[in-house]
Amino acid sequence: MKIAKRPVLTTTALAAVAAATLFGATAGQAAASQPARVDAPAALKVPDGNRLTGVFSAAGVQTYTCGANGTWTLLEPAATLWAKNDRSHRPVALHSRGPVWVSTVDGSAVNGAAVANSPKTGTIPELLLKSTATRGTGVFADVSYIQRLDTHGGVAPATACTGTDQVSVPYSATYAFYKPAK
Repeated sequence: MKIAKRPVLTTTALAAVAAATLFGATAGQAAASQPARVDAPAALKVPDGNRLTGVFSAAGVQTYTCGANGTWTLLEPAATLWAKNDRSHRPVALHSRGPVWVSTVDGSAVNGAAVANSPKTGTIPELLLKSTATRGTGVFADVSYIQRLDTHGGVAPATACTGTDQVSVPYSATYAFYKPAK
């Protein structure tokens, strides 16, 4: 597992924003990420009355800080999302503390809170999150649920920590977004 000390908390998020601005993406690219279904554990099933509206691949880091008892505590994620089928990985959204997902295409955003998880050995758990707020009229407008699936990496170090230590651990995942069915 590759672990890197994180000297500045926002370095990864700033790099992701710069990449998104530099490479850009169109609303059409974001919309092209709408497959018919995703495979999720039963514990992460989205309630009836919601429809899948977007599936995005993501890569980034899970940043941990040293807690009072010498164990690592999640501080924040920082990841870039791209349309699942886009081989060039053009950024269409950023994921950060909140948790929040913000579209780099149209500025829409969704905040979420975990309501269920499905542990996986050797990686961060898969999650079902319920939207707590949305902003804008774009790809994340009116999102009701988010699934974090197919996770790889991102696990906090097993070693003890001291003081104000921070580490960022690379991870990848698939994020599926749902809106109320109309």
